[in-house]
Formats: sequence, C-alpha cells, structure tokens
Amino acid sequence: MGRSPVSLSRLKLGRLKVVRRQLLQRYEHQPFVSCLAGLYGCQWRRYQRAKAQPGECCCSRLECGSFGLLIVTFFLTLVFLYFWSEAQNDYNDFDWFNFGNLGFWFPWSLVLLVVSAALFTYVALLLVLAVCLLSEGQRLYLHWSHKIGILVTLTFSISATAVLSDLWSKEWKTLLLSFQVTAPFLHVGGVLLMTLLSWPVALHFFRMSKRVRQVMILGLYLAVLFALYLVPLGMYSPCIKEEGTLGPAPVLIGHRGAPMLAPENTQLSFQKAVEAGGEGLETDVTISYDGVPFLMHDTTLRRTTNIREVFPNQTNTPAAMFTWAELEMLSAGEWFLGRDPFGTASSLDPEERALVQNQTVPTLKDFLDLAAQYGRLVIFDLRRPPQGHPYRDTWITRTLEVLHNESHINSSQVLWLPGDQRDVVQEMYPELQQTSGDRASIEELQEEHIVRLNLHYSSMSQDQISKYASVNISTNLYVVSQPWLYSLAWCAGAQSVTTNALHLLKNLHKPIFLMTPQEYSMMWILTDIISALLIMAVFIFHWWRERGLPFWSGSRQVHENGPYSKFRTDPSDVRGVRWNPLFSDDSVWTVVPRPRTQPPRMPPLCMATLC
Repeated sequence: MGRSPVSLSRLKLGRLKVVRRQLLQRYEHQPFVSCLAGLYGCQWRRYQRAKAQPGECCCSRLECGSFGLLIVTFFLTLVFLYFWSEAQNDYNDFDWFNFGNLGFWFPWSLVLLVVSAALFTYVALLLVLAVCLLSEGQRLYLHWSHKIGILVTLTFSISATAVLSDLWSKEWKTLLLSFQVTAPFLHVGGVLLMTLLSWPVALHFFRMSKRVRQVMILGLYLAVLFALYLVPLGMYSPCIKEEGTLGPAPVLIGHRGAPMLAPENTQLSFQKAVEAGGEGLETDVTISYDGVPFLMHDTTLRRTTNIREVFPNQTNTPAAMFTWAELEMLSAGEWFLGRDPFGTASSLDPEERALVQNQTVPTLKDFLDLAAQYGRLVIFDLRRPPQGHPYRDTWITRTLEVLHNESHINSSQVLWLPGDQRDVVQEMYPELQQTSGDRASIEELQEEHIVRLNLHYSSMSQDQISKYASVNISTNLYVVSQPWLYSLAWCAGAQSVTTNALHLLKNLHKPIFLMTPQEYSMMWILTDIISALLIMAVFIFHWWRERGLPFWSGSRQVHENGPYSKFRTDPSDVRGVRWNPLFSDDSVWTVVPRPRTQPPRMPPLCMATLC
C-alpha cells in the first residue's frame, strides 16, 4: 500500500530540515559559541542550539528555574567558601576536635577547603558560561548532568554550613571580623562583577517585548547595584584611621611554645618560641597524682604522647591520675612527626627530628626556669585535679610553692590567670600580674587588682580595648595566627596576642590593610563613578544597536534581517530528496530543486488574433 501524498510531503520536509541544519552548520562558523554551548549544555552542533529572538525570553521555564538555581547555588557556595577560608586561624582546633570524636588524626579542615573550592569553581564556571551565552543572545539549555552537579553542590553547601554553624558557631564572629579587613576589596570586586553583568542585562532588556519583564530585570539589577554603591557608607574598620594614630605592634606570646615548629608544651617548643622572638610563653598546667605540676593541655594523654604503646589500657585515664614516674616514661614528641598537624614536620632536618623524638613531658619548674633564663613573661591555665585526687583542694597552694620556692622566676614575670582564691593569692604575692579571662566593668576589674585581660579574639573591640587601656588594663587576645587577624588586633590597639605562628607574625612590620579615611573615600567613590559610567555606556550602546530592529509589526513578529535569512527554503521549491550514498551518515541527503517552468509561448497567429 503506497504512502499518501501528504505523508510523502511531510517526509520530504522533515528530511529537508536536516539538510538546512547542516547548511547552517556549514556556513556559520562560531567556534566560541559552539564551545560555550557545548560545555554548558552539550550542544556542540549548530542545529542543536537557537538564538533568542527579539521579544522572546532567553530560555524556557524549566531552564529559567535551572538558571535561578545556579545563581542561588553560586552565592551559597561562595558564602561557605569565604566563611571556611577565613576560619583558617582555627583549623588546628577543628582537626583536633575531630580527632577527639573519631579517634584518629586526619586534616579534615584542608579537605573541606579543597572540596568547597572545587565545587565553587565548578559552579562559577557554569555561571560564566551562562552569562557568556546570554551575552551572545543564545537560548540557555543546561545539560542534565550539570543539573545534578548543581544539586549536589547546593546540598553540600547547605549541609556543611548547618553542621559548622551548630558545632563552631563562634566562627561566624570570625566572619564578621574579617569584613573589617576584606570589605573594601569585596566592594570593589562586587562592583566589578555588576559592571560586567551590565552587558547581558542591557542586551536582553532592550530585546524584551513585555514591559513587566523589562521593569523586573532592570529594577532588580539597579537595586543590587545601588546597594553595592552605598555599602561603604556603613562599613567600619579599625584599620581605616588617620595617619600617625597607629600604635605599636602587639607583643607576641607563644601559644604552648612554637607548636608549628616543635611539639606543643615541650622544652624544645618553648626554646623555638624564644628563638623566634616571642616575648611571652603560654602553657597549661596539670598536677600529677604525687603532686608534681607538669605541662599538659588535654585532660588525657592520648593526643600528645605515646600512651597507647606504654599504657595501652589507660589511654582514657585522666592525665592527673598518673604519677610523675609514669609520666617520665612517655614520649611527648613522636606524635608530632607522625601526624604533622601544621604540615611543618617534613621540613625538619635529621638532627631536629631526633630532638623531637626525645622530647618528654616537662614539669612546671623546668618551664619557669627557662622563662627566667631568657626574661620572658609566662601565662598558664591551671587545671584542677579530678575527684579523688590527693591535691584536688590544695592545687593552688602546690602551684604557688613551685613558683616561689622551687623555680628561679621573678613573680613580676608571671601573668596569674586562675580565678580561684584570687584574693588570697593577691594578698600573699602582690607582685604577680593578676590576669582575668572574663570581661567586666572597670570598677569590678580594679577591685580584683586586674592589670591584664586574656580574651578570645572574637571579642575584639577597639572601643573596649581603648577603654581598658585608659585605666592601665592591657588586653591580650588568643589565639591569633593569621596575618589578617593580627593586623586587625594591631589596628584595634591590643597590647599582646597569643599565637601559634610566632615565626610568621614576627616578620609583619605593618598591618596588611591600613589607609586613611580620605584615601578610602576616594577609592570607593572613584570605583562607583567609573562603574556607573561604564554601565551607562553599555546601555547606550545596546539601545543604539537595537533601535533600528523592528521588533513587532502589528500582531506578527518581524525579524527578517538575521544573518542566515538567505538560507530560507520554500517547500514548493523542493522536487524531491534522495539519499546520497557517498556518505555513510544516514542524515546526509541530496536536495533536488524543482526546475522553474517557463510559461508557454503563444503562436504568432494567436497573438495577431488577440491584437
């Protein structure tokens, strides 16, 4: 049974569309657009993609949703990446926190940073491809594999942010502090981004036929732009100050010595801190079962000793429940070489590695004598022994005995931090520098003879530091290891900081960000003016380019001046389509054009009759 003429005609027209697509693909060489569309939507061939015609939306509803989801994912991933990159100051605490919960060491902080950076790069690349396609007037189509990737990235960003907000909520304070240093540069970057986005926004604004869409896209763009322009008016940073008002650099106190160069709370670590230029030493003191104060930060010995090899059945026993003879059997340095918490152990030479391996748990007396030898300040947290310990009620007295009767340190070198029995300690040893770990009113601090505050860096406040300094109460911030955070403490007027990175901060001779109010005002005003001029130029250019294009003629859309309108094919011009056997591709057909028929010539006689 033969096919009907209608079916044959449809078949011919269907095959003709393939031919026309290949003609377009042959005559339109757009390698840049092909690369963009191929990477974004796997549309490497010309006939797989289409331009957004004047008056049309740049994509379907589904693709609009995908593009919106891409934008949301980009910003959420950017927020998390910025948040975690600025939290580098506390990576060591984060890794040891996971060690305590999981029982094994792994640099989780760096893994999280690398993964978030990789996912952000992926999403940012997709967004750049989409913006470039829009700038070229192409309709968007996101490949399904990228849609899955965006959902995975979005899930990761939300989950990681939620978990870290629950476990490390104080890091959000670090994020807010970082804006006091990075906000000027973030402002410039944001304005630059909005200036670049003006090109696709202007292109599609002038090509849209519906006023509602035009108002929406332009209103949203201008709202974000003007908000960015005005952000500097509400920005505060202690590093924006008049010339000559910057105080001296904060004194550096080694946190448990120099833990990036040697195992923490060891004699080698404190020696390295002195050599690096530290003017003070910080540690943690616990009292052994037989009354010997020794240096140990954790409540157990599992993290910083080889307790598993020496006493495998007592790994979770409190450190204070061991005698000094048992503590002397432990190594306090092998763990540093095996776990390499700061990534610095590999740089040690064989002689230094041997010194590290031979480190033992030091006593408080050894620590104080080393500080006395080099004339360094000392500050330490004193751990109260657990229930059942012989020195649970006399721990303060035992520590003071070592400090005044067994060591050679001068009392004025000691920043006395324990708050228990402070009145008694102050009365017996008035030379000690009474130090408090809590903020309070000036009156309360003066009643307790406090001369120094030891505060977490997240509570940094220039006003508070200045207020305390006016009554001779200095402020020490802990633990400050990143240059930007040290710069902020310097600008805020902190007198000293406790740090893990003595060898790095000692080489910082001025804050990494410091400018006068006049310089900053000039910077952001010029940035805004240049951006506004460029955006106006972009919009004027697109208006001038599009004003000659007839968008609509009555109810029929007119757009006949495209670069490939000459390839339009009339179905009446097609006589037939046959397969060309010279090509193996079944989609290659040869078009046989219908010959133009000439009108019949009339005989001369007929012509004479007509006349």
